[in-house]
Amino acid sequence: MRVKVKNGNVEQALRLFKRKITESNVLFDYKEKQYHEKKTTRRQKKKAAAVVRERKRQDSQAKNPFGLN
Repeated sequence: MRVKVKNGNVEQALRLFKRKITESNVLFDYKEKQYHEKKTTRRQKKKAAAVVRERKRQDSQAKNPFGLN
């Protein structure tokens, strides 16, 4: 990935580089593939995340049942 430094402004180029990295998920993919993970472990993590999301959704719905502020 390349970023041009314009007018010697390294700070701006670094910010742009960080934004490009986060938007393209390169760092996430690298961290994900850094160690081998069994498929069952991956599935368990996905399911646990789904449970947390659903619990959070239900809590917010219970506090505000009609979606009004």
